[in-house]
Amino acid sequence: MNSSAPLDPSGVDGFLGSRASIGMDVVLVGLLMLLPLLAWSIYLVAKHRNFVAHKRLQLLIAGLLFTAIVIFEIDVRLVSDWKLRATASPSWPMGVWTALGVHLVFAISTALLWVWVVWEALDRFPLPPHPGTHGPRHRWMARLAALDLVLTTVTGTFFYWIAFVR
Repeated sequence: MNSSAPLDPSGVDGFLGSRASIGMDVVLVGLLMLLPLLAWSIYLVAKHRNFVAHKRLQLLIAGLLFTAIVIFEIDVRLVSDWKLRATASPSWPMGVWTALGVHLVFAISTALLWVWVVWEALDRFPLPPHPGTHGPRHRWMARLAALDLVLTTVTGTFFYWIAFVR
């Protein structure tokens, strides 16, 4: 027996009514809920110059992204066999693997960008946060990270649909 295989390949069913596991459902809903938080955070800093609230929301988003990654990894590596659940898709295997590959490009780059942007912001902005010389670079990198998060959510939702709903 392969020691890295889940004990019960079926895992725990999700709550969205698809073939996905609970971990997949939690991550999908979590990603979809992060986008309004992201928009609110950007609105607060852009329109109201509320740098403290922006920082708090961004740290919350970073923490939630990290939590989603941990939940996902525990689910797919220890609890559920996502491939077994996805084989019922008419797009299995080529469409599912292609959708996953595209999603992973954005998911991995989002994780890396988010760590970079948050790290630099914590390191370079004063306490309490206010505009400084790092601002233009931060805005550029943060916009890239935000766009990447949106694309991660879009491609993740498509992967979820093609693998577990279709």
